[in-house]
Amino acid sequence: MAQDTENNPCHTDGEAHEHALTLRRVIDATPEQIWKAWMTPEILQQWFVPRPWTLSDVKIDPRPGGVFNFVMHGPDGETMPNRGIFLHVEPGKRWITTDALTPDWKPAGQPFMVGTVELTPTADGRTEYVATARHWNAETMKQHEAMGFHEGWGTCADQLAELLKTH
Repeated sequence: MAQDTENNPCHTDGEAHEHALTLRRVIDATPEQIWKAWMTPEILQQWFVPRPWTLSDVKIDPRPGGVFNFVMHGPDGETMPNRGIFLHVEPGKRWITTDALTPDWKPAGQPFMVGTVELTPTADGRTEYVATARHWNAETMKQHEAMGFHEGWGTCADQLAELLKTH
């Protein structure tokens, strides 16, 4: 039986993809270097939040269902735990994470986003870095944008590029 997508508000027919925020950069590093910086807790802690914020309690298990957990700490004592899992992993190329599910594939509560990072080598030895945050609705996307998505994720990408100059 075909679904009536016009009259069925529960069927989004790909609508969630319209609620995406994307950051693009070309980074002077190889995809393998960027992968290592993402998947090594000690390296991730050096660049993954805009300074003066810090990161702790990093746990990374890059496989479908594996954890991607960390706690962000703000300069005024803010604490923001982030618990998620990997949905898809192509080492050195692409990975997808979400806070919508637990490692045992159960709903985790109110989901915020699905994050995708894609790495494409360029002809000059650098890497096109594309990070996308997909949200369930326009309201959540606008909230993420107001929280400083472009500035925050951009700052982190710049910190990553700077760090990789020395690694």
